[in-house]
Amino acid sequence: MIKETYYGLLAQQLIAAFQQRNMAGCYCKTKEEALREILSMLQKEHVVSNGGSQTLWEIGFQDAMKSGGYHYLNAYDAEGAEAKAQLAREALSADYYFMSANAIAETGELVNIDGIGNRAAALLFGPKRVVVVAGLNKVAPTLEAAVTRAKTCASRLCLTLFRQDYASYGELSDLADKSGSHLVITSRSAIQGRIKIILVGEDLGA
Repeated sequence: MIKETYYGLLAQQLIAAFQQRNMAGCYCKTKEEALREILSMLQKEHVVSNGGSQTLWEIGFQDAMKSGGYHYLNAYDAEGAEAKAQLAREALSADYYFMSANAIAETGELVNIDGIGNRAAALLFGPKRVVVVAGLNKVAPTLEAAVTRAKTCASRLCLTLFRQDYASYGELSDLADKSGSHLVITSRSAIQGRIKIILVGEDLGA
């Protein structure tokens, strides 16, 4: 109950901070509510895609897209590097692009580390709407702390999740430099409301 109350108050603070940065926000107490919020946005004719995300997997996003008859571009189902790259490029023209964040500062900035850059590229430009789904466990008190979280905790866990050769990277202290080529801080959306953040009152993702 204490954690639920705290997460509710934290979400209110963040939503206000997002609004000051030209971004929209909403709060869902559970991952089931978050998935319902996503489905309420979409129509069958929308082109939908996503970046790699443990959070989206945990809330059931991919299964809902595949079984719901949506026009779903999922690069992770493609066979071969070129096919995956082509779908990643096509995703930049999607109506809705879904992703998570590696960290969020209490002051409203989003922090992401990306390997090849497809997720960061979609966040910056291309898709008409970008929806960031993040558990409130990813919130850090300051921008500096959010960057640290992204470079340490998030990057190490993501490397373990998406790469099978992580043992070759050496010591854990090396992972921040070797697992992500692009560090992106989103301090404001150039287009009002293009970026929406769904905050979830559960611990999700890396």
